[in-house]
Amino acid sequence: MDQVMQRLRQFRDDRDWKQFHNPKDLAMALSIEASELLEAFLWKAPEAADTEKVKEELADVLAYALLLSDAYGFDIQKIVLDKIERNEAKYPIDKAKGSAKKYTEL
Repeated sequence: MDQVMQRLRQFRDDRDWKQFHNPKDLAMALSIEASELLEAFLWKAPEAADTEKVKEELADVLAYALLLSDAYGFDIQKIVLDKIERNEAKYPIDKAKGSAKKYTEL
């Protein structure tokens, strides 16, 4: 992951784009790229999606998420593991296993 972050920063800095990479604009870009990812699945069965398009858009989503995390100085591993712990409490296995219900409905 360190290599990925290093490459993302280098790409951004080589182009003097850090000035545009404030948290608000990174969040907006992330949302836009997530919509482009959704577009790969629009009006087709999930298995019919173009996997190359999915990979390309997913990479964009991940890149903007990582840059947003970096803009705040977040430890990516820590915030993801913390979220998993919170979700484990909200979705206990005995109630959530095999269910798509929201935790408020379990």
